[in-house]
Amino acid sequence: MSETIGPRWYVVQTQVNGEAKAAQNLARQGYEIYLPRYLKRRRHARKVDFTAKPLFPRYMFVAIDMATQRWRSIQSTFGVARLVSNGDDPASVPEGVVHALRAREDDRGFVRLDCKPVFAPGDKVRVLAGAFMDSAGLFNGLADHDRVSILLEMLGRKVRVLLDADMVAAA
Repeated sequence: MSETIGPRWYVVQTQVNGEAKAAQNLARQGYEIYLPRYLKRRRHARKVDFTAKPLFPRYMFVAIDMATQRWRSIQSTFGVARLVSNGDDPASVPEGVVHALRAREDDRGFVRLDCKPVFAPGDKVRVLAGAFMDSAGLFNGLADHDRVSILLEMLGRKVRVLLDADMVAAA
């Protein structure tokens, strides 16, 4: 097997909540970095908003050309806890992983996550939060891209209820 010429991707473990600091300091040293982020849905006080979060908390990718770059300086970079290694040598990421993540990004640079429920009509589900918390029901179908329809047994009959998809789990 011949040695790959040019930069390859490696994984950096950052300090707690230190992804942005590590990214800034590694970029300042001339490394190409990739910090995949996604929009996390947050519910608070009956409001729903989205906030940018790292896809892999405490981890990011850095491109290193082992032939020309002094990779050991990464270990002492502010915000970096360590370079993920296999023994004494950094462990490279398999070819195509970073490319595949970047291919899933939207036009704003956030990785799109598939959040469609994996239920079939008639599957038993449990409500995780809200007014119907801990209620058991049957999955009825998708209402729209963020909501599901379930059937709950109430007052001796089945009642159709629409809930946010993330409020329902398999029973």
